[in-house]
Amino acid sequence: MTKSQLIEAVASKLQSVSKKDVEIIVDTIFSAMTDALTRDERIEIRGFGSFVSKIRDAREGRNPKTGEKVSVPRKRTPFFTVGKELKERVNAKKGFNPTTG
Repeated sequence: MTKSQLIEAVASKLQSVSKKDVEIIVDTIFSAMTDALTRDERIEIRGFGSFVSKIRDAREGRNPKTGEKVSVPRKRTPFFTVGKELKERVNAKKGFNPTTG
C-alpha cells in the first residue's frame, strides 16, 4: 500500500472529511512519528506495533560494483517491531496455513 492508497482508504471511510483534509491528517501523523524518532522517543501503537530509532555504529563496507572498501558512517535507523495482535490478524487470513504458507 502506498501513501496515496492509504489516503484513499481513509477518505472512503470518512465521507464527511475531504480527501485534501485526509491527506493533511496522514502527513501530520507521519511528521509527528518522524519527529518523535528524531528525538529518540519510542512510538507504540497498541495492536499494531512499535517503532524505535537505533544507532548503527560506523563500519567498513564494500562497494558492490567494484569491491572497493568504503567507510560507512555511524547513523540512526528506524526499526519496527510488529505487535502480537497485528501478527495474529495477518496469520488469521482465511485459508492461511502457517506450515505450508
